[in-house]
Amino acid sequence: MKFVTFLDRELRLSKPAGDAPVVLDLFAGCGGLALGFEAAGFHTIGFEMNSDACETYAANLLGPCHNTTLTTNSNLGGKADVIIGGPPCQPFSVGGLQEGLRDDRNGFPAFISAVERYSPRIFVFENVRGMLYRNKAYFDQILEQLVALGYRVEYSLLNAVYYGVPQRRERLFVIGHLGTWEWPRPCKQAFTAGDAVGDIALTIPEGSKFLTASMDTYVAKYEKASKCVRPRDLHLDESSRTVTCRNLNGATGDMLRVRLADGRRRRLVVREGARLQSFPDWFEFCGSEGSQFNQIGNAVPPLLAKAIATQVWKHLESTATKTRHRGRGSRKNAQLRLHFG
Repeated sequence: MKFVTFLDRELRLSKPAGDAPVVLDLFAGCGGLALGFEAAGFHTIGFEMNSDACETYAANLLGPCHNTTLTTNSNLGGKADVIIGGPPCQPFSVGGLQEGLRDDRNGFPAFISAVERYSPRIFVFENVRGMLYRNKAYFDQILEQLVALGYRVEYSLLNAVYYGVPQRRERLFVIGHLGTWEWPRPCKQAFTAGDAVGDIALTIPEGSKFLTASMDTYVAKYEKASKCVRPRDLHLDESSRTVTCRNLNGATGDMLRVRLADGRRRRLVVREGARLQSFPDWFEFCGSEGSQFNQIGNAVPPLLAKAIATQVWKHLESTATKTRHRGRGSRKNAQLRLHFG
């Protein structure tokens, strides 16, 4: 398939050069961000508390992954040119309670501490767009702390569909740098769900699970209440809805599923979810099926990660970043740049 070939080409890994920038990947998950950065030539070191996700990272990527729970005092080694990560989003997701700072899953204190202690030349973190709403006040606090460390901070909503990912997935990206920054330009190629999983979607893979009659009834009620114009099945002629842990792994009205020619509806299998997130077929996930679905749903799409990583590489090569800004920053250095491609 064209899309599978595209993934193999774009996300092919080779041993990084000896002087390649070192990237500390915090809250690394299964390595979606790291895969994009390694494909761009970086050396990554992951830190992840979930053992299955950590095992997946180590099994597929060139860099190591440390199975650890990050704190503000975690020892992350001796060097960091770049710090990246996806601090847990549950405290800020519109699908959760949005308790922000009060949620004990909040990973931002550890992330900010790492930036302060290791002084990377640039940092990147990804999170849900919910940070810009009910928890906007806390998000502003995060920005103020990072700006106070001497960084210029910019943030943008990026939709993965504009970067070769066959999925409409909008997420918040925050960049802290010491010079100038240019957001990645949209990919010239756009892919549909059919491009990604058309060879699987209308078949019955091993381990397939079908919606029962009662589930079909529940889905119909859900769609009526949601005023769906078109059934929320996976439509192969367009990009997929956002892939999440909930709609991959949960038996909900919003679950991702395909409709077969005989009218039955089948839940997605792991490889379908992985392709919709732009993981190449050689990338294998560890753990139970449920754990694999959660790893996929939590990941940053690797193609989008590579687009960011390519811009980070260009930034590091620019002469403007060779001298660290002195003194403390100010809130005016934080800029909002909405980027829809």
